[in-house]
Amino acid sequence: MKTREASDPGLSRRQWLRQVGTGLPMLGLAGVLQDAGLLEIQSRGQQTSENPLAPRMPHSAARAKQVIHIYLNGGPSQVDTFDPKPLLNRYAGKQIPTGNLTTERPTGAALPSPFEFRPYGQSGIEVSELFAKTAAHIDDICVIRSMHANTPNHEQSMRLMNCGDERLSRPSLGAWLMYGLGTENQNLPGFIAMCPGLPVADVSNWRAGFLPGIFQGTHINTKETRVEELIAHIRNPHLSRTAQRRQLDLLLSLNREHQKTRAEDALLDARIQSFELAYRMQMAATDAFDISREPRGIRDMYGEGIQARQLLIARRLIERGVRYVQLYHGDVQPWDSHEMIEQNHRKLALECDQGIAALLADLKQRGLLDQTLVICGGEFGRTPAVELAQPGTGTKGLGRDHNHWGFSLWLAGGGVRGGHVHGATDEFGFRATESPVHVHDLHATILALLGFDHERLTYRYAGRDFRLTDVAGRVVNEILS
Repeated sequence: MKTREASDPGLSRRQWLRQVGTGLPMLGLAGVLQDAGLLEIQSRGQQTSENPLAPRMPHSAARAKQVIHIYLNGGPSQVDTFDPKPLLNRYAGKQIPTGNLTTERPTGAALPSPFEFRPYGQSGIEVSELFAKTAAHIDDICVIRSMHANTPNHEQSMRLMNCGDERLSRPSLGAWLMYGLGTENQNLPGFIAMCPGLPVADVSNWRAGFLPGIFQGTHINTKETRVEELIAHIRNPHLSRTAQRRQLDLLLSLNREHQKTRAEDALLDARIQSFELAYRMQMAATDAFDISREPRGIRDMYGEGIQARQLLIARRLIERGVRYVQLYHGDVQPWDSHEMIEQNHRKLALECDQGIAALLADLKQRGLLDQTLVICGGEFGRTPAVELAQPGTGTKGLGRDHNHWGFSLWLAGGGVRGGHVHGATDEFGFRATESPVHVHDLHATILALLGFDHERLTYRYAGRDFRLTDVAGRVVNEILS
């Protein structure tokens, strides 16, 4: 057999090995590629589908099929929303007797919540007036009051919450779910991240990391309102769909010939799949993102504004079989209330409380809440002590610093125990003290609700079997129904 020299710059080493002799060197190369993560390892013992987005079965029976993650980026204050601490009133303006924990910035005396808490529902769970409309559904909600993370910084904590690692940009939770479950609607992305702009750490929040690129989230900038602006280039102004199909068929045949000489090139395959998905999306996305097709009564139920529109679109996407929808409240970190927390939190809650309540009611009336896991919270909470104004900064004071030691997050639907409070912070709301739940535990629990053993959903990369929960995490069985 005639071969080209390995030193020939026109032929890669991989191509040369494939063409030498009977191809036996590829047997050894397969192990190298496997260690490098270039060959996919299906740890669940399933056959790899030609379509990486095809629906797949999880390890066991799932309580939930889909996820809506309402991300209050910036860190809402637990003691002003879902974790009442009346002792703060007694110590108002005084030092907290147990001392202030170390956070990002210096803090001072106890700062009582300016918001009224009262019990809601048959469960009698206390919720702040900020989320009075959401609280009307408290019997469907499980509040975890004992969340904790590792650092008081946005970038690290957002990566931890979204990707399971605070330092390195790992595959996101949505990408892991796409890898494990695929998606039911082949005409829409299975993982969509909506944000009016970009959050802190931007695209790393929904990236695929070392997983195949087809599992990466699709970002939608919801500052725009028209479908053509929400999704750039959704329609081709120069070609009919028939002509586009002919173009894509030719391109596909050329790409497949090109791919034959490049073994399992995940990036190339993702590129090919993206062309096909973009074509299929032209009709499906136009319909899914157009909320004008909803009855006026439904639109009024959600209310006005970007957050209301995002929440309504999320329901429409879930209804159409999209696997994971993530909604960021605003550009960068709107809930980051280092000053004037009463004004800031009240404004932000007004933007989303009605829409969140409408989403829960809408999912329930359509029979979708039981199969949809709804998650709501930020990357951390805020200090019960006031943040000290820094000289010369012009800050107005009366704000709270970041607090990763203890914060609240809630879940609803999808197999979650409604009308339940799990865990607690100390009597001032600083540190998780009773049944603490780390972010790794939350991820393990989310995967369990979707039918996965978090220790078995793995992907081999660089000689190691990686997983979302790294080498930690336990399922919080107490919150499962």
